[in-house]
Amino acid sequence: MRLEQLQAFLSVAETGSFQQAARKCGVTQSTISRQVQGLEAEVGLSLFHRTAHAKLTVGGERLLPHARKICQSWRNAAEELGDLLAGKQPELCVAAIHSVCAAYLPPVLQKFCRSYPEVQLRVTSLGSDRALKVLKDGLVDIAVVMNNRYFTQAPEMLVEVLYNEPIEVLMAAGHPLAQYDRVPWPELICYPQVVFKDGYGMQRMVQEQFGRMGAKLHAVLELNTLDAFRGVVRQGQLIALLPHSALLDATGDRTLAIRSIAQESANSKISAIGQSAIDPTWTREVVLVTTHDRMQIPPIAHFWNLVREFVPPLDLIKVGKSGN
Repeated sequence: MRLEQLQAFLSVAETGSFQQAARKCGVTQSTISRQVQGLEAEVGLSLFHRTAHAKLTVGGERLLPHARKICQSWRNAAEELGDLLAGKQPELCVAAIHSVCAAYLPPVLQKFCRSYPEVQLRVTSLGSDRALKVLKDGLVDIAVVMNNRYFTQAPEMLVEVLYNEPIEVLMAAGHPLAQYDRVPWPELICYPQVVFKDGYGMQRMVQEQFGRMGAKLHAVLELNTLDAFRGVVRQGQLIALLPHSALLDATGDRTLAIRSIAQESANSKISAIGQSAIDPTWTREVVLVTTHDRMQIPPIAHFWNLVREFVPPLDLIKVGKSGN
């Protein structure tokens, strides 16, 4: 059974004539007749009495309300899809990591709202792994996150690298590690740390780096906001390993210190703890992610292009820069 057969049946039922139905549909009368005959063969019943006036049979009467519902459902679906392609969607949902939300998204959000004032923009700050999962589940349209290839290598995913940024050390201004311009790894692992909660890509990244060192991560506290990290670290001996963009608001705070990590892979102390392959330029890759099909929808494509425009380009952030 095909949709055009049902449409031909409805046209004949509404006009009472195969000839008028053909004119209404913009096809020949033989085409209408062929479509109705095909439908009758499908259902196994005659649908019209072939007289001067095409009158519904008992079978035609039973089919009529169902055919109307099916054709109306199709018209509704076609209208919704047309609105979608025209950019008439009720909302656009974005998931982004905290540092991107704070540092780079505000101008993107303002410009998008001016371009699509009728679209409700919803932005949720999530950890990278959680954000990619909700994107994969269809709960958000775009994610701006730290790359996790376990999620982003799926064929339906569209991924663009925005930038790479160094991982740095946040500490209190009076912390013993503040004496270093670049903190050596053997010194770094001696202090308790504040880390992101489970589900955040940075927690996984820090754990993996310590695992490569053969060292134990002494995580004593889990948090999920950058304000909380600054407040806790400011109080004493705890330190935090955070990406550069997450530390932008701390650069002018005299109670805090920010240091880069020493890029030394052959240090004798490191060798003593069993490390043979420390990443000498430890960075994280921040990516823009959606699915290929979503890029056909104008508001999503527009938001994507705005992020590319306003977020710093690849490697604009200098790796290894340190400061208070």
